Amino acid sequence: MKNNSKLTLPKDGIEGLKENFSTDAVSGFIVFLLALPLSLGIAKASDFPPIMGLVTAIIGGIVVSFFMGSKLTIKGPAAGLIVIVAGAVAEFGGGETGWHLALGAMVVAGLVQILFGVFKLGKLADFFPLSAIHGMLAAIGLIIIAKQIPVLLDVDPAMTKGKGPIALLGSIPQFIMHLDPKATIIGAISLAIMLGWPFIKGPLKKVPAPLVVLIIAIPAELIMDFQHTEPAYALVHIGNLLENIKVNVDFGGVAQIGVFIKYVIMFALVGSLESLLTVKAIDMLDPYRRKSDTNRDLIAVGIGNTISAVLGGLPMISEVARSSSNVNNGAKTRWANFFHGFFILAFVLLASHLIELIPNTALAAMLITVGIKLAHPREFIHTFKIGREQLGIFLVTIFFTLFEDLLVGIAAGMLLKIIIHMYHGASVTALFKAPVVVSFTDDTYLVEIDRAAIFTNYLGIKSKLEAIPPGFKVIVDLKGTKLVDHSVMENLHHFEHDYTQSGGTVQLIGLDNHVPVSEHRLAARVNSALA
Repeated sequence: MKNNSKLTLPKDGIEGLKENFSTDAVSGFIVFLLALPLSLGIAKASDFPPIMGLVTAIIGGIVVSFFMGSKLTIKGPAAGLIVIVAGAVAEFGGGETGWHLALGAMVVAGLVQILFGVFKLGKLADFFPLSAIHGMLAAIGLIIIAKQIPVLLDVDPAMTKGKGPIALLGSIPQFIMHLDPKATIIGAISLAIMLGWPFIKGPLKKVPAPLVVLIIAIPAELIMDFQHTEPAYALVHIGNLLENIKVNVDFGGVAQIGVFIKYVIMFALVGSLESLLTVKAIDMLDPYRRKSDTNRDLIAVGIGNTISAVLGGLPMISEVARSSSNVNNGAKTRWANFFHGFFILAFVLLASHLIELIPNTALAAMLITVGIKLAHPREFIHTFKIGREQLGIFLVTIFFTLFEDLLVGIAAGMLLKIIIHMYHGASVTALFKAPVVVSFTDDTYLVEIDRAAIFTNYLGIKSKLEAIPPGFKVIVDLKGTKLVDHSVMENLHHFEHDYTQSGGTVQLIGLDNHVPVSEHRLAARVNSALA
């Protein structure tokens, strides 16, 4: 890998705007082309007014950019939260009432996210086992696919009312029998473009696939005269932005206190987890190897979510697909996120009539593609290669998420992992605290970890590692551990990567007697000498 440590860091603030105006504006414009249709589709799939997806993206760009602690992430509505948002709307009564009441839980969740950042809980993601998080995301992908297939086929929404993901998948033959041929053709072509675009070679590949879909879908819809020949649900309807911008939140949902608290937890927890994981991933793609301030970023997202929910918008996160596109398009600073929001605002104010020409089947195709990426078979294969126990946790999380909800799903995955750890010999005390001794000799920090190094006690280990100044030799000795799980192996790998970038070196020792549970280099390891 090319060493970018000698590159001159881009300036921040107004100086950064002047220095990187062209690159950030161009990247922001390209991301806007990607974000516009996705934001509409996510809002519609979440049972929110479609324009509220754009409101969220505008706030995530224009407002949050001034507070965010990451340089290259794009803030906006996320497909990963569709399941929670739609669930909240349904449980609070559905329709417009459910939307207004769900906003109350979202405002409180936004304030909780601000507190997460204030109390420096940006390391929250490290507490959850990676296999459970990936299982949760795969389950979300399956639910998105199940909910969007009838939209892709343009069937009457009444046919899907009250059906969960399993029932929706079981009803696919019925949906096919009642599909709308004209709208389905546009949906099928759109899906083929979305799935096939990654295989395109040459300069054309730089054009965002959603833009290509719109370039084809809108003229096709006009030729077939959807506005006069198709039902109203075939096209996007957004209305006027200025008429919709008002205080839409209703805190009456507090009367259903159990439901209210449940969704506050889910919005705050899942939204923060997805955001933090994206920030971590984008930091690794940043050519300048800048380290994001995750606590500040959580505060920024919390501020954005609070404002968005008051006005009626969706919850936002650091969204991975748009953020990756931002990096690939050469963005330098957080001004790219600002420009993406600015261009969405300008388009909605000047050309909103064009948005209402978009067929919903085209938006469904985009969301199904997101679902396929989250629940792709390679995710199952990758998890199995890490270890059979990881696949078990992954599948249990998916099962309980599909049949219950996200909180139950991730809790079930964590519980199974704890049971597996105890089966491998981890004591109850070791589940939550690993003795860590740090000593310093001859420019070398020796970090000795005892008992077990597992996801539930990693935050304590991480705090010791983060206290080590940059530029030294660090030796992490694991010979005293009975068990080292996959989450810790991967987190230690990330620590090694980050610390090496700062000019130091990291060496893992003491694993000679640990037997890996699979051939994967980051598989969990059990100490045979302490058996």
